[in-house]
Amino acid sequence: MSTEPYTVRRATAEDIPATLAMKLAAWREAYASQRPESFFAAEEARREAQIDWWTRGLAAGAELWIAENADGRIVGCSGGAPAQDDDADAGVEVELQMLYVLAEAYGSGLGERLLRAAIGGLPALLWVLEDNPRAQAFYRKHGFEADGRAEPLDGLWKGLNEVRMVRRNPRG
Repeated sequence: MSTEPYTVRRATAEDIPATLAMKLAAWREAYASQRPESFFAAEEARREAQIDWWTRGLAAGAELWIAENADGRIVGCSGGAPAQDDDADAGVEVELQMLYVLAEAYGSGLGERLLRAAIGGLPALLWVLEDNPRAQAFYRKHGFEADGRAEPLDGLWKGLNEVRMVRRNPRG
């Protein structure tokens, strides 16, 4: 499948506000059946603090990848970092910390491009909502398998669980 209409690149500080708006829109598409409207309103209210946090992260060397459509509108983002889970396999080097794509780009191959931008072909881990079969199927397609670890979430996510998925032997 062609992904020609999309450009994937490293984000700059100037991209952060639009990326956060896209991320919230992706959350609405994916989680509206699992979170009340107050969840999304609370996230919107935190925008300025998040812009500051993400901007400082980029300045400190964090990598955030964004995807833009042909009109220059951000339609996806991804990011990874060194794996932090103490009980993860010794060979797992990185954690996919986020991967969001708007529904309009589902099935285009863009998710795979963002996945590769964030973590390449390295052994990796990620956490995904237990009740997110679409995302779990996507990750399985890319070599990740649930390893049996699950965690209850708190704060605005209270009442939901995440499961850990691990990719030990990446596929070409």
